[in-house]
Amino acid sequence: MPVSWGGASIGPVAPPARRTHPWERATLKENVLDVLVYLFEHFITDAPEGSPDRDSLQATLLEAGFPPGEIRKAFDWLDELERGRADGVAPIGTGSGPVRVYAGPELTRLDADCRGFLLYLEQQGVLDATRRELVIERAMALELAELDLDDLKWVVLMVMFNQPGQEAAYAWIQGHLLESEGEPVH
Repeated sequence: MPVSWGGASIGPVAPPARRTHPWERATLKENVLDVLVYLFEHFITDAPEGSPDRDSLQATLLEAGFPPGEIRKAFDWLDELERGRADGVAPIGTGSGPVRVYAGPELTRLDADCRGFLLYLEQQGVLDATRRELVIERAMALELAELDLDDLKWVVLMVMFNQPGQEAAYAWIQGHLLESEGEPVH
């Protein structure tokens, strides 16, 4: 079955630049975010022809050294992201809506830097409340003990890529987040 992400098919393209990839950390290829970032960097394209199916992608990921359980979780995460798309949501406003209050596990997993970053994106008009909630939900769905700011940036990038009509917001995020790491964006 073909895999789609934001209406785009997944197929080989040049990866965006990033200083430290999750699979280059001391803890190599051991969580679902590592699989997602690998897929995002290596297999996102808007050309539907020739896109690999889920079995081909799984074989590629296994060959790259990712654990089968984490690959399955990554595909489940993508399926849930597709179901959670903010279709038909009003355009992003000025970011002057209500303030989000974090509680329980959100406070544990999303540190002050992560929460501040989400607030910054809202204030810049890049995220609205609906998309912020989708980012938080997808970040929490990773089931990681804690996300650092770089991890959250990748979640934001993946979620916004999946949002129809949000190409400008996605481009802003890609340019500001990845470019700020001092490397060119492809």
